[in-house]
Amino acid sequence: MKLWRASVSEAVLLGVLVLTFLVMSQLSPHFLTPQNLLELPRFFAEVGLIALAMTLVILTGGIDLSVGSIVGLSAVVLGALHQGGIPLPLAALAALLVGLGAGLVNGFLVTRVGIPPLITTLATMAVFRGIALGISQGRAFRDYPDFFFFLGQGYVGPFPVQLFLFGALALAFAILLSQTAFGRKVYAIGHNEVAMRFMGHDVDRVKLAVYALSGTLSGLAALVLVSRFSTAKADLGQGFELDAITAVVLGGTSISGGVGGIWGTVLGLLVVGAVRNGMTLAFINADVQQMIIGGVLVASVALYGLMDKLAPMARRGREVGREAS
Repeated sequence: MKLWRASVSEAVLLGVLVLTFLVMSQLSPHFLTPQNLLELPRFFAEVGLIALAMTLVILTGGIDLSVGSIVGLSAVVLGALHQGGIPLPLAALAALLVGLGAGLVNGFLVTRVGIPPLITTLATMAVFRGIALGISQGRAFRDYPDFFFFLGQGYVGPFPVQLFLFGALALAFAILLSQTAFGRKVYAIGHNEVAMRFMGHDVDRVKLAVYALSGTLSGLAALVLVSRFSTAKADLGQGFELDAITAVVLGGTSISGGVGGIWGTVLGLLVVGAVRNGMTLAFINADVQQMIIGGVLVASVALYGLMDKLAPMARRGREVGREAS
Protein backbone atom coordinates (compact mmCIF):
# COMPACT_ATOMS: atom_id res chain seq x y z
CA MET A 1 0.00 0.00 0.00
CA LYS A 2 1.76 3.12 -1.26
CA LEU A 3 0.50 6.21 0.53
CA TRP A 4 3.05 8.75 -0.65
CA ARG A 5 4.62 9.22 -4.05
CA ALA A 6 6.68 12.39 -3.79
CA SER A 7 5.84 14.93 -6.51
CA VAL A 8 8.01 17.73 -7.85
CA SER A 9 5.95 20.28 -5.90
CA GLU A 10 6.46 18.36 -2.65
CA ALA A 11 10.21 18.11 -3.27
CA VAL A 12 10.33 21.87 -3.86
CA LEU A 13 8.23 22.43 -0.75
CA LEU A 14 10.69 20.46 1.37
CA GLY A 15 13.36 22.93 0.26
CA VAL A 16 11.02 25.84 1.07
CA LEU A 17 10.44 24.35 4.53
CA VAL A 18 14.19 24.17 5.22
CA LEU A 19 14.59 27.76 4.01
CA THR A 20 11.67 28.85 6.21
CA PHE A 21 13.28 27.30 9.27
CA LEU A 22 16.55 29.09 8.51
CA VAL A 23 14.84 32.46 8.06
CA MET A 24 12.71 32.09 11.19
CA SER A 25 15.79 31.12 13.21
CA GLN A 26 17.31 34.45 12.19
CA LEU A 27 14.20 36.32 13.30
CA SER A 28 14.26 34.72 16.75
CA PRO A 29 16.99 32.76 18.54
CA HIS A 30 14.27 30.79 20.32
CA PHE A 31 12.80 29.29 17.14
CA LEU A 32 15.16 26.33 16.74
CA THR A 33 15.27 25.43 20.42
CA PRO A 34 14.07 21.86 21.17
CA GLN A 35 11.33 23.18 23.44
CA ASN A 36 9.86 25.41 20.71
CA LEU A 37 10.07 22.72 18.01
CA LEU A 38 8.28 20.24 20.27
CA GLU A 39 5.57 22.81 20.95
CA LEU A 40 5.14 23.74 17.29
CA PRO A 41 2.44 21.08 16.58
CA ARG A 42 0.34 22.51 19.40
CA PHE A 43 -0.03 25.79 17.53
CA PHE A 44 -0.92 24.48 14.08
CA ALA A 45 -3.03 21.46 15.06
CA GLU A 46 -6.42 23.18 14.84
CA VAL A 47 -5.69 24.71 11.43
CA GLY A 48 -4.19 21.37 10.43
CA LEU A 49 -7.38 19.47 11.17
CA ILE A 50 -9.33 21.94 9.05
CA ALA A 51 -6.74 21.76 6.26
CA LEU A 52 -7.12 17.98 5.96
CA ALA A 53 -10.80 18.30 5.05
CA MET A 54 -10.14 21.48 3.05
CA THR A 55 -7.86 19.40 0.82
CA LEU A 56 -10.83 17.24 -0.18
CA VAL A 57 -13.03 20.29 -0.72
CA ILE A 58 -10.50 21.96 -3.01
CA LEU A 59 -9.77 18.69 -4.84
CA THR A 60 -13.44 18.66 -5.94
CA GLY A 61 -13.03 22.19 -7.27
CA GLY A 62 -14.78 23.80 -4.29
CA ILE A 63 -13.81 26.06 -1.41
CA ASP A 64 -14.98 26.49 2.18
CA LEU A 65 -14.57 29.98 3.63
CA SER A 66 -16.88 29.25 6.57
CA VAL A 67 -14.56 26.94 8.53
CA GLY A 68 -13.36 29.62 10.96
CA SER A 69 -16.94 30.64 11.73
CA ILE A 70 -17.91 26.99 12.28
CA VAL A 71 -15.08 26.78 14.81
CA GLY A 72 -16.49 29.79 16.67
CA LEU A 73 -20.05 28.47 16.54
CA SER A 74 -19.09 24.97 17.73
CA ALA A 75 -17.00 26.44 20.54
CA VAL A 76 -19.87 28.64 21.76
CA VAL A 77 -22.32 25.73 21.65
CA LEU A 78 -19.89 23.66 23.72
CA GLY A 79 -19.48 26.42 26.31
CA ALA A 80 -23.14 27.41 26.48
CA LEU A 81 -24.39 23.84 26.90
CA HIS A 82 -21.80 23.00 29.54
CA GLN A 83 -22.53 26.19 31.45
CA GLY A 84 -26.21 25.30 31.21
CA GLY A 85 -25.63 22.05 33.10
CA ILE A 86 -25.09 19.58 30.23
CA PRO A 87 -22.27 17.08 30.97
CA LEU A 88 -19.16 17.96 29.00
CA PRO A 89 -19.05 14.77 26.87
CA LEU A 90 -22.60 15.46 25.65
CA ALA A 91 -21.79 19.13 25.07
CA ALA A 92 -18.71 18.11 23.07
CA LEU A 93 -20.81 15.70 20.99
CA ALA A 94 -23.30 18.51 20.36
CA ALA A 95 -20.46 20.78 19.21
CA LEU A 96 -19.30 18.13 16.73
CA LEU A 97 -22.87 17.70 15.48
CA VAL A 98 -23.15 21.46 15.02
CA GLY A 99 -20.01 21.34 12.88
CA LEU A 100 -21.44 18.44 10.90
CA GLY A 101 -24.76 20.27 10.47
CA ALA A 102 -23.04 23.44 9.30
CA GLY A 103 -21.06 21.43 6.76
CA LEU A 104 -24.24 19.76 5.52
CA VAL A 105 -25.86 23.18 5.10
CA ASN A 106 -22.93 24.26 2.92
CA GLY A 107 -23.09 21.02 0.96
CA PHE A 108 -26.85 21.31 0.44
CA LEU A 109 -26.60 24.88 -0.84
CA VAL A 110 -23.79 23.92 -3.22
CA THR A 111 -25.24 20.66 -4.55
CA ARG A 112 -29.02 21.04 -4.33
CA VAL A 113 -29.58 24.79 -4.63
CA GLY A 114 -26.69 25.23 -7.06
CA ILE A 115 -25.02 28.24 -5.45
CA PRO A 116 -21.26 28.37 -6.23
CA PRO A 117 -19.09 27.27 -3.27
CA LEU A 118 -17.35 30.65 -3.00
CA ILE A 119 -20.64 32.52 -2.63
CA THR A 120 -22.22 29.85 -0.42
CA THR A 121 -19.43 29.69 2.13
CA LEU A 122 -18.83 33.44 2.07
CA ALA A 123 -22.47 33.89 3.08
CA THR A 124 -22.49 31.12 5.69
CA MET A 125 -19.24 32.46 7.11
CA ALA A 126 -21.19 35.56 8.15
CA VAL A 127 -24.30 33.62 9.17
CA PHE A 128 -22.49 31.11 11.42
CA ARG A 129 -20.41 33.84 13.08
CA GLY A 130 -23.58 35.87 13.66
CA ILE A 131 -25.30 32.89 15.29
CA ALA A 132 -22.28 32.37 17.53
CA LEU A 133 -22.35 36.01 18.59
CA GLY A 134 -26.08 35.79 19.23
CA ILE A 135 -25.71 32.71 21.44
CA SER A 136 -22.79 34.09 23.42
CA GLN A 137 -23.97 37.70 23.68
CA GLY A 138 -20.30 38.65 23.87
CA ARG A 139 -19.61 36.34 26.84
CA ALA A 140 -16.73 33.91 27.21
CA PHE A 141 -17.54 30.46 28.60
CA ARG A 142 -15.03 29.04 31.08
CA ASP A 143 -14.84 26.54 33.99
CA TYR A 144 -14.34 23.15 32.34
CA PRO A 145 -13.37 19.93 34.14
CA ASP A 146 -9.67 19.14 34.37
CA PHE A 147 -9.84 16.01 32.18
CA PHE A 148 -10.94 18.14 29.22
CA PHE A 149 -7.66 20.07 29.19
CA PHE A 150 -5.68 16.94 28.27
CA LEU A 151 -6.91 17.32 24.68
CA GLY A 152 -5.39 20.77 24.22
CA GLN A 153 -2.73 20.96 26.93
CA GLY A 154 -1.68 17.38 27.62
CA TYR A 155 1.48 15.50 26.66
CA VAL A 156 2.43 11.97 25.75
CA GLY A 157 6.07 11.92 26.77
CA PRO A 158 7.60 15.16 25.44
CA PHE A 159 5.07 15.44 22.61
CA PRO A 160 1.78 17.39 22.76
CA VAL A 161 -1.40 15.36 22.38
CA GLN A 162 -2.42 17.38 19.31
CA LEU A 163 0.50 15.90 17.35
CA PHE A 164 -0.90 12.37 17.73
CA LEU A 165 -4.47 13.48 16.95
CA PHE A 166 -3.40 15.32 13.81
CA GLY A 167 -1.01 12.55 12.73
CA ALA A 168 -3.69 9.85 13.05
CA LEU A 169 -6.23 11.86 11.06
CA ALA A 170 -3.66 12.81 8.41
CA LEU A 171 -2.89 9.12 7.89
CA ALA A 172 -6.61 8.30 7.77
CA PHE A 173 -7.26 10.98 5.14
CA ALA A 174 -4.24 9.87 3.10
CA ILE A 175 -5.65 6.33 3.04
CA LEU A 176 -9.12 7.67 2.22
CA LEU A 177 -7.81 9.56 -0.81
CA SER A 178 -5.33 6.99 -2.12
CA GLN A 179 -6.91 3.64 -1.31
CA THR A 180 -10.70 4.02 -1.55
CA ALA A 181 -13.31 4.46 -4.26
CA PHE A 182 -14.49 7.61 -2.49
CA GLY A 183 -11.01 9.14 -2.84
CA ARG A 184 -10.84 8.28 -6.52
CA LYS A 185 -14.22 9.95 -7.04
CA VAL A 186 -12.99 13.09 -5.27
CA TYR A 187 -10.10 13.37 -7.73
CA ALA A 188 -12.30 12.51 -10.71
CA ILE A 189 -14.85 15.19 -9.85
CA GLY A 190 -12.08 17.77 -9.71
CA HIS A 191 -10.73 16.61 -13.08
CA ASN A 192 -14.05 16.52 -14.92
CA GLU A 193 -17.30 16.80 -13.02
CA VAL A 194 -19.44 16.74 -16.17
CA ALA A 195 -17.94 13.45 -17.30
CA MET A 196 -18.55 11.95 -13.86
CA ARG A 197 -22.22 12.92 -14.09
CA PHE A 198 -22.56 11.45 -17.58
CA MET A 199 -21.01 8.19 -16.27
CA GLY A 200 -23.82 7.98 -13.71
CA HIS A 201 -21.84 8.74 -10.55
CA ASP A 202 -23.62 10.54 -7.72
CA VAL A 203 -21.41 13.62 -7.73
CA ASP A 204 -23.67 15.56 -5.36
CA ARG A 205 -23.45 12.85 -2.70
CA VAL A 206 -19.64 12.94 -2.79
CA LYS A 207 -19.61 16.73 -2.58
CA LEU A 208 -22.10 16.69 0.29
CA ALA A 209 -19.89 14.23 2.17
CA VAL A 210 -16.80 16.39 1.57
CA TYR A 211 -18.45 19.53 2.98
CA ALA A 212 -19.81 17.49 5.90
CA LEU A 213 -16.26 16.34 6.69
CA SER A 214 -15.09 19.95 6.51
CA GLY A 215 -17.70 21.04 9.04
CA THR A 216 -17.07 18.08 11.35
CA LEU A 217 -13.31 18.64 11.49
CA SER A 218 -13.95 22.33 12.13
CA GLY A 219 -16.07 21.25 15.11
CA LEU A 220 -13.24 18.99 16.30
CA ALA A 221 -10.78 21.87 15.91
CA ALA A 222 -13.09 23.93 18.14
CA LEU A 223 -12.88 21.31 20.90
CA VAL A 224 -9.07 21.29 20.73
CA LEU A 225 -8.94 25.09 20.70
CA VAL A 226 -11.25 25.51 23.69
CA SER A 227 -9.27 22.88 25.57
CA ARG A 228 -6.01 24.72 24.81
CA PHE A 229 -7.27 28.20 25.73
CA SER A 230 -9.63 27.06 28.53
CA THR A 231 -12.30 29.37 27.18
CA ALA A 232 -14.94 29.45 24.43
CA LYS A 233 -15.70 32.68 22.60
CA ALA A 234 -17.56 33.57 19.43
CA ASP A 235 -14.44 35.02 17.79
CA LEU A 236 -12.45 31.79 18.03
CA GLY A 237 -11.23 30.55 14.66
CA GLN A 238 -11.03 33.93 12.94
CA GLY A 239 -8.53 33.72 10.09
CA PHE A 240 -8.34 29.92 10.16
CA GLU A 241 -9.77 29.75 6.65
CA LEU A 242 -6.84 31.76 5.28
CA ASP A 243 -4.20 29.58 6.95
CA ALA A 244 -5.93 26.34 5.97
CA ILE A 245 -6.39 27.31 2.31
CA THR A 246 -2.80 28.60 2.16
CA ALA A 247 -1.47 25.30 3.53
CA VAL A 248 -3.51 23.27 1.04
CA VAL A 249 -2.61 25.36 -2.02
CA LEU A 250 1.02 25.75 -0.95
CA GLY A 251 1.09 21.96 -0.63
CA GLY A 252 0.39 21.58 -4.35
CA THR A 253 -3.38 21.07 -4.43
CA SER A 254 -4.72 22.84 -7.50
CA ILE A 255 -7.28 25.52 -6.70
CA SER A 256 -9.25 24.32 -9.74
CA GLY A 257 -9.38 20.76 -8.37
CA GLY A 258 -8.23 17.29 -9.34
CA VAL A 259 -4.54 17.56 -8.37
CA GLY A 260 -2.94 17.37 -4.93
CA GLY A 261 -2.89 15.28 -1.80
CA ILE A 262 -2.70 15.11 1.97
CA TRP A 263 1.07 14.90 2.38
CA GLY A 264 1.56 18.07 0.36
CA THR A 265 -0.94 19.74 2.65
CA VAL A 266 1.04 18.54 5.69
CA LEU A 267 4.22 20.10 4.26
CA GLY A 268 2.36 23.31 3.46
CA LEU A 269 0.98 23.35 6.97
CA LEU A 270 4.48 23.00 8.44
CA VAL A 271 5.60 26.01 6.39
CA VAL A 272 2.61 28.13 7.47
CA GLY A 273 2.96 27.00 11.09
CA ALA A 274 6.69 27.76 11.12
CA VAL A 275 6.12 31.21 9.63
CA ARG A 276 3.38 31.99 12.17
CA ASN A 277 5.45 30.71 15.08
CA GLY A 278 8.64 32.47 14.02
CA MET A 279 6.91 35.81 13.49
CA THR A 280 5.12 35.50 16.85
CA LEU A 281 8.42 34.83 18.61
CA ALA A 282 9.83 37.89 16.84
CA PHE A 283 6.88 39.97 18.15
CA ILE A 284 5.60 40.77 14.65
CA ASN A 285 2.08 42.22 14.70
CA ALA A 286 -0.78 39.84 13.90
CA ASP A 287 -2.02 42.13 11.10
CA VAL A 288 1.39 41.95 9.44
CA GLN A 289 1.31 38.17 9.82
CA GLN A 290 -2.04 38.05 8.00
CA MET A 291 -0.59 40.14 5.18
CA ILE A 292 2.41 37.84 4.84
CA ILE A 293 0.32 34.66 4.88
CA GLY A 294 -1.98 36.20 2.28
CA GLY A 295 1.06 37.02 0.17
CA VAL A 296 2.25 33.43 0.45
CA LEU A 297 -1.17 32.24 -0.80
CA VAL A 298 -1.08 34.57 -3.81
CA ALA A 299 2.52 33.63 -4.61
CA SER A 300 1.84 29.90 -4.39
CA VAL A 301 -1.23 30.12 -6.67
CA ALA A 302 0.77 32.19 -9.18
CA LEU A 303 3.74 29.80 -9.04
CA TYR A 304 1.68 26.65 -9.62
CA GLY A 305 -0.26 28.41 -12.36
CA LEU A 306 3.02 29.27 -14.07
CA MET A 307 4.23 25.70 -13.68
CA ASP A 308 1.02 24.40 -15.29
CA LYS A 309 1.58 26.70 -18.28
CA LEU A 310 5.26 25.84 -18.67
CA ALA A 311 4.79 22.05 -18.41
CA PRO A 312 3.13 21.63 -21.88
CA MET A 313 5.79 23.88 -23.43
CA ALA A 314 8.55 21.75 -21.91
CA ARG A 315 6.91 18.56 -23.22
CA ARG A 316 6.62 20.04 -26.72
CA GLY A 317 10.26 21.08 -26.56
CA ARG A 318 11.34 17.54 -25.69
CA GLU A 319 9.21 16.10 -28.49
CA VAL A 320 10.72 18.50 -31.02
CA GLY A 321 14.18 17.59 -29.77
CA ARG A 322 13.51 13.87 -30.19
CA GLU A 323 12.14 14.41 -33.71
CA ALA A 324 15.17 16.49 -34.67
CA SER A 325 17.56 13.81 -33.44
